[in-house]
Amino acid sequence: MFTASIFTLYPQMFPGPLSHSLAGDALTRELWSLHTHNIRAFGEGRHKVVDDRPAGGGAGMVLRADIVAASLDAHCASDDPRPRLLMSPRGVPLTQHMVRSYAEGPGLIIVCGRFEGVDERVITARGLTEVSVGDYILSGGEMAALTLLDACVRLLPGVMGKEASGLEESFETGLLEYPHYTRPRTWEGQDIPPVLLSGHHEEIAAWRKSQAQALTRLRRPDLWSAWQKERGGGVK
Repeated sequence: MFTASIFTLYPQMFPGPLSHSLAGDALTRELWSLHTHNIRAFGEGRHKVVDDRPAGGGAGMVLRADIVAASLDAHCASDDPRPRLLMSPRGVPLTQHMVRSYAEGPGLIIVCGRFEGVDERVITARGLTEVSVGDYILSGGEMAALTLLDACVRLLPGVMGKEASGLEESFETGLLEYPHYTRPRTWEGQDIPPVLLSGHHEEIAAWRKSQAQALTRLRRPDLWSAWQKERGGGVK
């Protein structure tokens, strides 16, 4: 079973949105499990202090290495095979390829950063891989962890009703997904493209591929360039 262990100062944020829709249904059916651990339980002193001022000066506070390590060590064995992640804006950008790889594994151990960050020494000592969900700053790693888990859980066997629907989505093929249409046939003067109503599966597939290529070229030139490079520079 895919098992997620979350280390956070705000365990009440979980499962949050993951208790609804596909992820929530899968959680109820025990297709995956979620455990939250409060880092503050290992805080120092009467007020359970978990942070301190940055060495060398500067604004904000930093999560202490000894506190984060104590929390991890108390709940995760050193030989736990699950990847250990730290949600961080300076991390490796999350991709669909990474999500699929995580979803195929035993689960994840996720540390949610707060304040100005986490002491670098615990990142190194406990083998944390920093992962980012985008080039922007959040108040903490919890929302990023929720996003990552939602992306993984929907790929687990039995979660989505139709496996093919997950394989044709944006990023799975290296391209953005093609446009979708449904009834009514005409809406506010706009018609469904005739090819989609033709019943010719090869023509429909060709149209969808061309649309995906055009959207990717227009909206994500970085993805388009990478997609072309994988195919020797030509469009097929």
